[in-house]
Amino acid sequence: MTELVYLYLLAPLHTGGTTQEGNLLGIARESHTDLPYIPSSTIRGRQRASVDNRVVRTQLFGPDLKDLNNQEFLAEYQSQTGKTITQLEQGDIWIGDGSLLWIPVPSLSHGVVWISCPMLLNRWKRFNTELHEIPKESYLTNVKKNQSGMYLKDAIINSNELQDWKDWQAFIPQHPASQSIDRVLVLPDHHCVTLIQMSLWRQVKVKLDEHKSVDGGFRYEEAIPPDTVMYFPWGITSQANGTRQSSQTAFENLLSRQEIIQIGGQESLGRGFVQQWST
Repeated sequence: MTELVYLYLLAPLHTGGTTQEGNLLGIARESHTDLPYIPSSTIRGRQRASVDNRVVRTQLFGPDLKDLNNQEFLAEYQSQTGKTITQLEQGDIWIGDGSLLWIPVPSLSHGVVWISCPMLLNRWKRFNTELHEIPKESYLTNVKKNQSGMYLKDAIINSNELQDWKDWQAFIPQHPASQSIDRVLVLPDHHCVTLIQMSLWRQVKVKLDEHKSVDGGFRYEEAIPPDTVMYFPWGITSQANGTRQSSQTAFENLLSRQEIIQIGGQESLGRGFVQQWST
């Protein structure tokens, strides 16, 4: 059984990419879409670090080398779980990558509009079988039409292209954090990908010397913008032999205890804080 955890970004979120092009410090991207995402290892590491109980942490996420070299802990783990650990192995919980669902883009005509596309909505539906049928039409919106159409960042959509979307709220994860999402637009896949790339948060950074003069060059750092809605799936692995229910309950309790967590780098700059909730 697959569960979902939703993430509402309260601050820009930066997860390091594999390459740096010129003076641009990029973020992690999917190889087939080039869209930003949160690697599952990043989410898993953050959740693992939040577990104080060593036995529960090992049961959920597996042991590390320090655990294997501590005979006292191994005996304690066996007495509480009934399992014996002899080598590095996976834990009872698997965690998937964090995917985009809705991302805000600036609009000269409507302030801020949250955009998505059939590809992202269909990806979400694979984990959410109760979701309504994904609309095949593009340019669906709940925004009231006007003669001037909709002016987005680097894009203009004529009024006659926009189509009314009455059941749009069924496609917004319901939570107090997402109540601010009141203007949405479904774009064609290729247009949505382009607009997302243009709407990523970017900051220019320079290094100053003791005389407050620029030392060297400058660089840009990318991040996923605040108010973006993302999600990641999780479930129980085949390793959970006899501890399935206890592991699921322990992880659900961990999620409920931590309404706001920090993911990615630059925590000292206030980056990466997200509000999470599970379904």
